[in-house]
Amino acid sequence: MKVTDYRIEKDSIGEIKVATTASWGAQTQRSLQNFPIGTEVMPEELMRSLVHVKRAAAVQNGLEGKLAEEKMTLIIEVCDEILAKDSIGEHFPLKVWQTGSGTQTNMNVNEVIAFLGNQKNRGIQLHPNDDINKSQSSNDVFPTGMNMAAYRMVKEEVLPELGNWIELLKNLEKTYQNQVKIGRTHLQDATPLTFAQEISGWRGMIEKNQHLLNQTLEELAYLPIGGTAVGTGLNASPTFSKGMVSEINKTYYPGFMDEPNKFYGLTSHSNMTAVHGILTGLAGDLMKIANDIRWLASGPRCGIGEITIPSNEPGSSIMPGKINPTQAEALTMITAQIMGNHTTIQFAASQGNFELNVFKPVIMLNFVQTVRLLSDGMCSFRERCLSGIEVNEKRMTQLLDDSLMLVTALSPHIGYDESAKTAKYAFENELSLLEAALELTDYNEEELKGFLDPKTMLN
Repeated sequence: MKVTDYRIEKDSIGEIKVATTASWGAQTQRSLQNFPIGTEVMPEELMRSLVHVKRAAAVQNGLEGKLAEEKMTLIIEVCDEILAKDSIGEHFPLKVWQTGSGTQTNMNVNEVIAFLGNQKNRGIQLHPNDDINKSQSSNDVFPTGMNMAAYRMVKEEVLPELGNWIELLKNLEKTYQNQVKIGRTHLQDATPLTFAQEISGWRGMIEKNQHLLNQTLEELAYLPIGGTAVGTGLNASPTFSKGMVSEINKTYYPGFMDEPNKFYGLTSHSNMTAVHGILTGLAGDLMKIANDIRWLASGPRCGIGEITIPSNEPGSSIMPGKINPTQAEALTMITAQIMGNHTTIQFAASQGNFELNVFKPVIMLNFVQTVRLLSDGMCSFRERCLSGIEVNEKRMTQLLDDSLMLVTALSPHIGYDESAKTAKYAFENELSLLEAALELTDYNEEELKGFLDPKTMLN
């Protein structure tokens, strides 16, 4: 750097050069230089929640008489200006791969707010530690920000999309409530059901995950702010945490509560692991639904072909006219990534040594990615595939009529062994089930047609 390109910042270690265009201070700069690892930076959702923590802390410290009113007002103003921007990444460049407590990111936020406040030249000097970090520690700020961002993202992104899926699936059920088809188990023919009943199984998965998510998500609403360094609340007042939660509910998002056991809140992320476990379960169900749909749409002439899905783009660079189930492929890749994310989160959450878990940044990175992928992927699949499903009635009826598993309905009349013999005879002699039953049983055609009517097998 040229002399004109940098300024000198100081911290407890000493002096360091910081670009004149940068809004941070010495500790942020040291992190930039000491951790040039990968491309993953702290998620913006987390950074916004941390700015909200600092804003709330200024309010609470001001109310408690620990922070001069003019400093409180200036910190609030700066935080509001940061949060008003569409993107705040210019202020927060630090990599995920840093200290496991997120200390440097907490200091990044402290330094940026102090620097921007001091740039206003109001005769007020803000200090990153003494003013912006007052009554706090990285050890309670960072997990508080994690819970805040994770809770809000799930509430605002995943749960609404689950609702959209449920509504669409209900509409598809109404459309196809009378469309009978063959069922399949073990990838083999089974007894009949309606297409609406098959869809209802998909809907049930989404509804169950919605229920489980709503049930479990509240665990992320408990904020450990006020625990400071190890959970004892050193340097914070007894009323600080409750005041912080109240302010966060007003200015960030409603529904948060004071974590009663700060020692738990600093060293464990079992709450985040539990919520991510539900998201991983949802991913598993989405894998099943996407696979069902692409199997049912396979063809167009040499597959199952019971349904058609939208033709969104050409499917091959060499085979003209080929259309592939690309939305299903995208969604199933997403589910694979989410399952990997859960493995990372589970292991990282197990690393709570004594009073602090020091795998926090990687936990948050994976959680945020999961929520983004789920909400984006489910929306894309719903709009570009699920909503465009249409039944190939002719093919569905043909496969239903050809199935030998309708013989199950004969069992009460001729017994299991004779039914199995009839199905085998029909298969080996390339006969319909009705034709085989006419040859091997004493029932007449009218009786057999009644027994073998798929509509009587639907309950």
